[in-house]
Amino acid sequence: MTTPDTDLWAGFDEQAAEAVTGPVWDEPVPLTPQRALPAFPVDALPDWLADMVTAVAEETQTPADLAGCLALSVIATAAGGRATVCVRGRWREPVNLYTAVALDPGNRKSAVFALMTEPLMAAEKTLVELSGPARAEAETTAHLAKAAADKATAKAANAEPGLRDQLTAEAIELAQAAENIKVPCKPQLVADDVTPENLATLLTEQEGRISVLSPEGGIFDIIAGRYNGGSPNMEVFLKGHAGDMLRVNRQGRDAQHVEHPAVTMGLAVQPEVLESIGQIKGADGRGLLARFLYAQPESLVGHRSLTPDLIPDHVADTYTQRLGGLALAMAGWTDPAVLTLTPEADQVMLAYQKVTESRIGKGGSLAGIVKWASKRDGAVARIAGLLHLATHPDHGWTRPIEAATLAAATRLGDYFTLHAQHVFDAMGADPAQEAAHQVLIHLTDARLTGFTKRDLFRGLPRGDFPAIADLDPALALLEEHGWIRQQPQPPRSGRGGRPPSPRYDAHPRLTRGI
Repeated sequence: MTTPDTDLWAGFDEQAAEAVTGPVWDEPVPLTPQRALPAFPVDALPDWLADMVTAVAEETQTPADLAGCLALSVIATAAGGRATVCVRGRWREPVNLYTAVALDPGNRKSAVFALMTEPLMAAEKTLVELSGPARAEAETTAHLAKAAADKATAKAANAEPGLRDQLTAEAIELAQAAENIKVPCKPQLVADDVTPENLATLLTEQEGRISVLSPEGGIFDIIAGRYNGGSPNMEVFLKGHAGDMLRVNRQGRDAQHVEHPAVTMGLAVQPEVLESIGQIKGADGRGLLARFLYAQPESLVGHRSLTPDLIPDHVADTYTQRLGGLALAMAGWTDPAVLTLTPEADQVMLAYQKVTESRIGKGGSLAGIVKWASKRDGAVARIAGLLHLATHPDHGWTRPIEAATLAAATRLGDYFTLHAQHVFDAMGADPAQEAAHQVLIHLTDARLTGFTKRDLFRGLPRGDFPAIADLDPALALLEEHGWIRQQPQPPRSGRGGRPPSPRYDAHPRLTRGI
């Protein structure tokens, strides 16, 4: 029986209406607040970077959010550990970032990564070639010094008693000199599937900076303890983001010490991976989740152009030149360049801080993600530093960050804020709520006015609800929120047999597609 719209009964006595139509429906309560997620503000990027993001998104037919977030990550790879933003007083932010974009399989994530990271791979190869002579010289010098020390040690061991002390002292001096010769490692900008232990080693070898760029989310499995007996190991990722001193001591190895580690991460993961990382023991409490800038754009699969515009050569060439040039220019910095703000930029930053502070308190719009929001201003400062270096890749370290650049960074900060709220909603979602959403979507698409539990079960994907009893939490939640209501069970005939399947009425809004 179809339930008429309650608006048609306006002015009727409620009891009279119920006698004809059944109980009047109240307005249903939404299961979760629906957030309108913004698109990535591509125009906040410098022109050469924005052009590449737009062109890559068009050619690959992917959301601009993927290439846009990766654009920030590749600039951070080029400059991370080599520059820091002096916001105010002693407040400084390094320019490395952690970004994570959630997209379902089939969204050509690998293709976007290849296009956006190719100049970094070329720059890394150039750095290896340029460092070749110095590494060869150091290796030869170290080999000769070790041979001289070994020869002196043998000579001292076989010396007459009167000469042994003098020769021993000479052998010790030569051994210390050989020990002090450091052979540089091959330069490396990007790693992929790396354990926390290997990451600490890479930071030591690469003068305190390394980047993890991957179109997969395997790094989260590693953090969760895939290679560590299930025990989470996130210390290097926490300190690598903040720039806090990292000291690693392992049995049988020399201690590894990095004064100011700078790890950059640019990841593309499946949406369920973002939901699962919230379950990593200690990830929330220790602040790992709060360090990521999240994006969850809408997939274009099913709506893609089969004949997209290709990336123009001049766009790709300019991108390669600017990004590769920045990576090579900053590779030799040992003391980070300090980027300052103009007075006008400082005022933009201060205004943004005031907005953040007013929203993270009890009852504020950011109170639900207070740990993440407490790092929002720092993230905006980091983004401003990256935009500044991208705008002036040849000499950005010689001039302060301008107000327009800081304003562009705040737009990106607002973008990441709304996506973070959405992602944290999903991380904390009750499984019953997720199931209720699926049932609600099915009922809306089918425009059902009523249904039995058995018929509903047959119409839903079996993989999502393996047994009919799996529907119970979802149906209870939908009834609690006023979307459905169960009809009274008819009296049993006493003849035995299977009881009739529970029957439900659906809210009239569902027949109108909500």
